[in-house]
Amino acid sequence: MEMDFFATAAKGVEEVLAAEIKSLGVQAVTLEKGGVRFKGDMKDCYRANLWLRTAHRVLVTVAEFACETPQQLYDGVRAISWQQYLTPDLTLAVSCNLRDSKITHSGFAALKAKDAIVDSLRDSCGRRPNVDSRSPDLQVNLHLVRNYCTVSLDSSGSSLDKRGYRLDRKEAPLRESLAAAIIDLSGWDGNVPLVDPMCGSGTIPVEAALKASRRAPGLTRAGFGFQRWMSFDPETWSVVLKEAQEQVEETLSVPILGSDLSVGALDVARKNADRAGVGNLVTFSRAGIGEGVSPASPGILLCNPPYGIRLGDEEALRILYKKLGDTLKKFYSGYTAFVLCGNPSLASCIGLRPARRIVLFNGAIECRLLRYELY
Repeated sequence: MEMDFFATAAKGVEEVLAAEIKSLGVQAVTLEKGGVRFKGDMKDCYRANLWLRTAHRVLVTVAEFACETPQQLYDGVRAISWQQYLTPDLTLAVSCNLRDSKITHSGFAALKAKDAIVDSLRDSCGRRPNVDSRSPDLQVNLHLVRNYCTVSLDSSGSSLDKRGYRLDRKEAPLRESLAAAIIDLSGWDGNVPLVDPMCGSGTIPVEAALKASRRAPGLTRAGFGFQRWMSFDPETWSVVLKEAQEQVEETLSVPILGSDLSVGALDVARKNADRAGVGNLVTFSRAGIGEGVSPASPGILLCNPPYGIRLGDEEALRILYKKLGDTLKKFYSGYTAFVLCGNPSLASCIGLRPARRIVLFNGAIECRLLRYELY
């Protein structure tokens, strides 16, 4: 049965995500702000959750209606046949995102929708389901914009950027989904070396190895939201899993290198790579900027240096960024470099003119992905 889905993503990543979804064989794809809408069946939903590298969640649309008053919200939600999705023995949670609507409080809207759902189940089953805000069997999402409500079920569970391999979070981590987006935006296809000279906990090299080895990022997750649904089909899921496992390549033809000065960060990076199943595909080494040895060109350099927002002294970072620029000019001739920077004044210290600037968001921080052609 054809269904409507919406895959959410960070701002600026929508086009990358759309290309990912199309690569899964889905044709009906529409870009929207903050994500991509597409049509498919539940097998497509399973495959999207398992394979999408740049998405945060895959939502299944179950109803849409005009909504200007609390009563319209209650009636619209209650009209859904919730017994298709819930029993009184399953748990429930409701979240709401709203803007430009007559209903102005998201918490109130979520509570009103929850009341409609439990009242519907109580009428049809004689009992009501319990609410579990931390780990519900069914996560319901309301999207209320300009007095129009979309009710969706969250098929992902925890955010898809939580692959399961990164347990020890550094102070200012790069989300796995954004690292994957940067790799795609760089055009790296696994046929030339990839270097991250400021790798920290190794997110960029690990995500690059996952992509190059055709290892679905969801293979290391503990599970997905749809596995707790009444409609979950274990046989179809088993087929999707087997397809993914059979595509994994155990060796690569080019090196993926990560380096950092911090021994602690490198220890975390190696453990992350091992948990992700790519420990044999990434080489980590202790080196400062300009100390490592770059593979022969051509190649791709990607890095996410500190921005000076949460990590301290901006003056020291100016020196670091200048050293990064000097290193690019001296050691990486023939490479294309991409630097994710959330501080324009620091970016200017690199001392190179970027060939392109791409606006991305690392959490709430507006960043620029700066592309440098190194000759």
